[in-house]
Order: sequence, then C-alpha cells, then structure tokens
Amino acid sequence: MPTLEGLEEAGLEKIPDLSIAQMRFELSLKPETAKDLKIDQAEVKRQLMDKIKAGFMTQLYKEVSTDLKMNVNNSVLEEMEARNNEEIKKLTEAIENAEKNEGESEVREAMVKKCEYLTLIGSKDEALKMVKETLEKTNTTGHRLDLHFHLIRLGFFFSDNKLVTANLDKAKELIELGGDWDRRNRLKVYSGLYAMSVRNFQEAADNFLDTVSTFTSYELMDYHTFIKYAIISSMLALDRKDLTKKVVEGADINEVLHDLPLFRNYIYSLYNAQYADFFVALADIEGFLKADRLLAQHTHYYVREMRVRAYAQLLESYSSLTVTYMANSFGVSEKFIDAELSRFITTGALNAKIDKVGGIIQTNRPDKKNWQYQAVIKQGDLLLNRIQKLSRVITI
Repeated sequence: MPTLEGLEEAGLEKIPDLSIAQMRFELSLKPETAKDLKIDQAEVKRQLMDKIKAGFMTQLYKEVSTDLKMNVNNSVLEEMEARNNEEIKKLTEAIENAEKNEGESEVREAMVKKCEYLTLIGSKDEALKMVKETLEKTNTTGHRLDLHFHLIRLGFFFSDNKLVTANLDKAKELIELGGDWDRRNRLKVYSGLYAMSVRNFQEAADNFLDTVSTFTSYELMDYHTFIKYAIISSMLALDRKDLTKKVVEGADINEVLHDLPLFRNYIYSLYNAQYADFFVALADIEGFLKADRLLAQHTHYYVREMRVRAYAQLLESYSSLTVTYMANSFGVSEKFIDAELSRFITTGALNAKIDKVGGIIQTNRPDKKNWQYQAVIKQGDLLLNRIQKLSRVITI
C-alpha cells in the first residue's frame, strides 16, 4: 500500500477539480433524496460557490448559477472575467516569449500551463483547443500521455464519455510505444474508473486490484475512495476464490479497512455467510452508491446482483432447504424471500425451484455444458449492451 502522508505530491495536479463535479451531482438530487442520503445541500452549495469564487471559475459560475436557478451576481462575474482575461493574457505572452527566446521544452511547458488554467476555470472548448495545439508541439511519449490523461479527466469532469474513451484509446496506444511504469499504473486506474462508471465491474476490479499497492492517481480520488471502488467492483465481479485471495486476504486492502467499517462489514458478512448482517451492510452500500455520481445510475442493478450472489451462495450449500430457514438467515419475511426467489428463478438468475405447498426450495445444479451455454448467453447480452451504448456516442 502506498504511504498516505505526502504521497499526493507524486500525482498530477488536480485539474480539473473532480470534487466540484461530485458537488454538482449532489446539488442535482431531489431534496428528499439528499436528506435520506444525509447530504446537506445548503452546505454543499456554500462549499461549491467558495471553490468557484476562489478559483475565478467564470464558466462554471455561469453553469452552476443556471443549474441552481440562481441570479448571477454581475459584479462577481465581471471580477472573474477580468481576472481570467488578465491571466490568459499573461499565459499567452509567456508562450510567445518562449517561442522567440527559449527551446521546445519551455514552449511546451508554457502551453501546458495555459491548458491547465483554461480547464481550471471551466472553459471546456477553449481547453480542448489548447490541448490539441499542445499535443501538436509535444514529441515525447510521456508528455503526450500526460496530455491525454488531462483530456480524460476533463471528460470525467463533464461526463463526456466520448472524450474519455477516445483518449483512453490514445493513451493505450502510446503506452505500447514505451510508457513508463508510473504512467502504466496511472492508465490502469483511469481505465478502471471508466469501466466502473459504465457498469463493467469485471474490468474495473481487474484494473483497480492491479494498482492497489502502486496507486498514485490522487488527481482522480483519494486512496480511501479508490479502495471503496475496488471493493465495490470486486464483490460483484470476482468468484469466491479470487475474492478471498485478492480482497479478503489482500494485505494492502486490509490495512485500510479499519478506517472503512462499513466496507469491512460488507466484505466479511458475505464471506462468513452472515447473511442478515450482509443485507444490513448492503442497504448502507446502496446509500453510498446513490450518493456517488459515477455509481448512482447503477444502484438498482448492483444491489439486485449482490442479492442474487448472496442467495446463490447459500443455496449452493444445500440440495434443499425451507423457505423459513432462508428467510431467517437473511433476516427478512418468508413472503419477501418467496417473491425474491420466484422472480430470480423465473429470469434464470438462480438455479432452483420452490415447492409452494411444502415450503421447500430445491437447488438445481446445472451441468458444465449448460453452465457454459448460460455464460455465452450472458456475455452476448453484455456485448449487445456495450454496442448499444457505443452507438449513442458515435456520430454516423
């Protein structure tokens, strides 16, 4: 596990500030939803406006004012615009001076500073244009990768999946040409974060777990958040053997779990077959998902799949068991369990059948060929899902 104190210095600059995107998401929630999630929207709004004013983020100020139906304070806006114009003028002059009097490296550094400033104040289109110009003057693989990482973060900030995927692809091409160890690890974190955001929890888990001990991407998130995402993805994606080896017995993850009691309970309640405790932990995890801008849209899917996983784990231990026993194991009513299992059995998510008269659940363990057939069907569904998502972002 990376040493937490002072390690953030090893990361890239937090430009753009992704915490602002999270705040905007929290303010977009319905007041009753925010209250249920214990989000103080008044405090979030205060913190957001403080960040925007302190950074003279003119474009963000306009967008947030529109989002929140706030009247724009013209004097504040004019001050921000004046500061932006002054700073942009200085940065442009620095580029011109470097082009006349210094070398290619100094020119590139001056251009990067302008890219960062335009991104910082929320001028997406201008930032994209400036990064493109900078890429044209950048020859080294490492520096080109850093610019593509910048564009990926810009995509994350504005929820622009097309921008994210295009630059992930470019970054992967460059890595193959000779990216260094640090940038290879950084790319895995960026790839994992995107995969998680589009519900590819398997790819997310693989990338996150590969970088648990080498994480330095503090420009995206802090280490505790990274571990939370790794756990969320792994709990759904990994089979019990891999979950045991990589998470339950993972030294780096366990070092952090004492600071994350909810996630510790979530892992160990399922692992130790304490199903009633697992359902309580899963309810709390549901709150975490709903409050996270990248995971909120996947909450229903994730919680459903984790319930299926827990039911399947218990059923695999028996050839048959009573509805009463299963209901008691999960701390819910027999009516709830009966309805849940009936639905999941009908959709093929669980291999079992219910004897309604006797109140008995009998498990059906599919043979290997049938299991392989079901796996192909599932993978086909996932592929169709991805093609549909891709078709939405491709301009024909």
